[in-house]
Amino acid sequence: MLSVHGSPLGQLGTDSAGGMQLYIRALSRELGRRGTVVDVFTRRSDPCQPKVVSFGPNARVIHLDAGPAAPIEKNAVLNFLPEFLCNLQRFRQAVGLEYDVIHSHYWLSGWVGNLLARRWGVPHVAMFHTLGRLKNQALAEKEESDARIEIEERIVDGADRIIASSEHERLALVDHYGARWENIAVIPCGVDLSLFRPLDQAAARAMLELDGEVLLFVGRIDPVKGLDVLLQAVALLRTRPNLTLVVVGGSDTERELQRNRRLAHDLGLDGRVFFKGAVPQEKLPIYYSAATLCVVPSYYESFGLVAMEALACGTPVIASEVGGLPTVVRDRENGLLVPRHQPEVFAQRIAQALDDVALRRALRLRARASVLCYDWGIIAERMIAMYHGLTGTCGHDALSVVELAAAEP
Repeated sequence: MLSVHGSPLGQLGTDSAGGMQLYIRALSRELGRRGTVVDVFTRRSDPCQPKVVSFGPNARVIHLDAGPAAPIEKNAVLNFLPEFLCNLQRFRQAVGLEYDVIHSHYWLSGWVGNLLARRWGVPHVAMFHTLGRLKNQALAEKEESDARIEIEERIVDGADRIIASSEHERLALVDHYGARWENIAVIPCGVDLSLFRPLDQAAARAMLELDGEVLLFVGRIDPVKGLDVLLQAVALLRTRPNLTLVVVGGSDTERELQRNRRLAHDLGLDGRVFFKGAVPQEKLPIYYSAATLCVVPSYYESFGLVAMEALACGTPVIASEVGGLPTVVRDRENGLLVPRHQPEVFAQRIAQALDDVALRRALRLRARASVLCYDWGIIAERMIAMYHGLTGTCGHDALSVVELAAAEP
């Protein structure tokens, strides 16, 4: 596994450790339990990090030097990919390891994966988690660089298999990147059903000191997550005296957090919105169970892990009808879908779910059953079957160590 810019052992809910790192952690553990040995290579971001850390049966993280041993902005990691690649190769040679499959996550890791697959003559499985072109389309301002999009195109051309988390992502890869339909396997993300389960709502609320109508937002404080849309929607509902919004999630950019705090203040939501910061994964079920509704107002979402976690806890979800979210949230079955960028419609659907007790009860009763098929064990079995289908089927032209060292992003 390649996760260059973020360790699966990092603090979830921050910019450097979000849904992708959760995905890698959970999938690696499930693969390890089934006898597949997994090494996750990531960049050292702290000089005190041990070289090798085990985090489950047959699963370990290996920290490699690549640039300063400190947190750096994701796009800046691009400059250190050749160093990362060469240090990975040196580690492999020093301990005498052979790998059967390379599975890269995100475009930075995919660049490394393409080159290593050629060097080692093994299949490269690529998963993007988000796509630069789709993020730029979703946001008013272009955020993703031309370099990212160019590298994504090269990964699409070079990977032996691409994993899409939904049919929507598969179609986007074909339409926006020219990927071959038959080269894309659709394998959804998973959820830990033993951790994310319904808890007694009254007890959960007592622990968090919450009452009334509670809306919950979980996710990194990032423009693409659409917290601004939700704040505007809550402002339209300010006449509801018992309505509060709880925001769970951190950010590595203080500017973005302050922007949303300032927006909440300007909208007159002081005392209505509570920013809780990043919360340990094991405590999230308490928040989900305490909430009346979980709201996912994203501008773009490749799948929707938060929606799946909330539903596993029996909490109805109101979500943007974007990306892979409709795969998880089915309108009027386990939640409600809203066209993106529309605070007024979000406010209407939130009010509808709060006022219609019968609808909310029906959504809650169907919530957990709707995500049982996403158990991590099931997802791991599908991934193993895909790996086995690829092993021994690809033959790359080998790159020399000199060519690896000379490689430039």
